[in-house]
Amino acid sequence: MPVPAEPRDRATRTRDALAQLTAPAADAWVATASADGVPHLVPLSLAWVGERAVVATDAASPTARNVLASGTARLGVGPTRDVVMLDVVLERSVPADESGELGESYAAQADWDPRGLAGYVYLVLRPERVQAWREVNEMAGRTLMRGGTWSERNP
Repeated sequence: MPVPAEPRDRATRTRDALAQLTAPAADAWVATASADGVPHLVPLSLAWVGERAVVATDAASPTARNVLASGTARLGVGPTRDVVMLDVVLERSVPADESGELGESYAAQADWDPRGLAGYVYLVLRPERVQAWREVNEMAGRTLMRGGTWSERNP
């Protein structure tokens, strides 16, 4: 069994997490639930715009309906052995065809452009908690953001 690498310090983990969130053509698993608790999980392209996670989806999709109703979601970015988890709240929903600079930023990072697709919206999601870890030896100190504020210390 391979020995895990030494755990990263907070600054390195934060830098690595932001690198994943700002990478070209980044993808995220987006987990939501309906009002009656039915879970829904879908992969979506991600853009990191002004400290916000932005995803685009059809406004009629279960993801959009669930987020618009509950105001929350959970995102997973990266592989299981180098994951960034975000607990997010809906800041706003923007029709793709009325998105201006947001649409430009999304298309530049996500490597596709939903503008012009009927019914598409951008969900602008504000992170409340961000966690990052690679192996079990990084479970301690995995919370990088709490209450929407980046942490300076290892809890």
